[in-house]
Amino acid sequence: MKKAIYLDYAASTPVDKKVLEAMMPYLRRHYGNPSSTHRFGQKTRAAIEQARVKVASFLHCQADEVIFTSGATEANNLAIKGIIQNTKYRIQDIKPHIVTTAIEHESVLEPCRTLEKEGIAEVTYVKPQKDGIVLLEDIENAIKQNTVLVSVMYANSEIGTMQPIANFGNRLKSKIQNQESKILFHTDAVQAANFLDCDVQKLGVDLLTLSGHKIYGPKGVGVLYKKSGVRISPFVEGGGQELGLRSGTENVAAIVGMGVATEGLENPRMMVQNILIRQLRDKLIKAILRKIPYSKLTGSQEKRLPNNAHFRFQGVEGRDAVIALNQKGIAVATGSACSEKTQEPSHVLLALGLTNKDALSSVRITLGKQTKLEDVEKTVKALAAMVAQLRKTKV
Repeated sequence: MKKAIYLDYAASTPVDKKVLEAMMPYLRRHYGNPSSTHRFGQKTRAAIEQARVKVASFLHCQADEVIFTSGATEANNLAIKGIIQNTKYRIQDIKPHIVTTAIEHESVLEPCRTLEKEGIAEVTYVKPQKDGIVLLEDIENAIKQNTVLVSVMYANSEIGTMQPIANFGNRLKSKIQNQESKILFHTDAVQAANFLDCDVQKLGVDLLTLSGHKIYGPKGVGVLYKKSGVRISPFVEGGGQELGLRSGTENVAAIVGMGVATEGLENPRMMVQNILIRQLRDKLIKAILRKIPYSKLTGSQEKRLPNNAHFRFQGVEGRDAVIALNQKGIAVATGSACSEKTQEPSHVLLALGLTNKDALSSVRITLGKQTKLEDVEKTVKALAAMVAQLRKTKV
């Protein structure tokens, strides 16, 4: 049986060996409820707080600014809905205003749409340029007197384009000096964490989201960084865990794994691996553009994550290519795993101005620290043959 080739790291990463080793005691031996006062509970409580310190070290923030959640989706919902619940405009019968972009993840867009439908908030969705980069002036021009939150994704989950979040954060600080109330700045850093600086002080953010399974940690755990002094309302209520913002007995093993995973991001070896990943990605892009006629790279060639390559193949359905490659033991995607099942054109690609047909011709290839040169070479060869065959059957 041929070795399977996994090139869908943007969807999920394998759990790192050190992460798994750290988690195992909390899956087998240390099973106490962290809210219990006896020694079993104290043991798991201590593990959670140690993980909180590790995440805080990665983000360069205080430990009590780290909130553990069930994942990035919950963290994004908590950030957006939690801020709106606390805004004074609702009391004054004025709708609070959110500024976000048209290329955010569904876990940002859907809460915003729900708030709109329920008449609770007003939302402006800023469109990017054709290369997937959002202009700072477009964000600034969208801000109103009743704007309370700006949410911009650090790096896009589909096309990998990176936004200048630190520039946004610094400009927002000066922009809001004349505002009647503070504008909070949130970024979804789920895809960025592996490769980009997530120092919240440098970024100038008030809220930031992370996900465990995107950084070689476990599924079912995420983080919301909430700057001290920022007030948000919980939407999961109960026993008041996670600083009163996320009730429910904590997933201790996953939280421990999250802490170790963030430690791994600052390991010098990871930085070297990221350079190798970029080099492999560049070889992949050049080879595909050279060997497959009428193929196009989506998004900025320079301002994109080092592991992301997103293509459009004229005359080919991206979904057909993904299925055909899967039969050859090669795992790639058409886009975000959360939306891939819909078979609808990607909202990200449509926001770039692509037609439905072009949007449906896309394939996303994302590399990781276990990707080898031979994986890239085999994928290019298989993809070239596959595209040629699919085009032939369409004629």
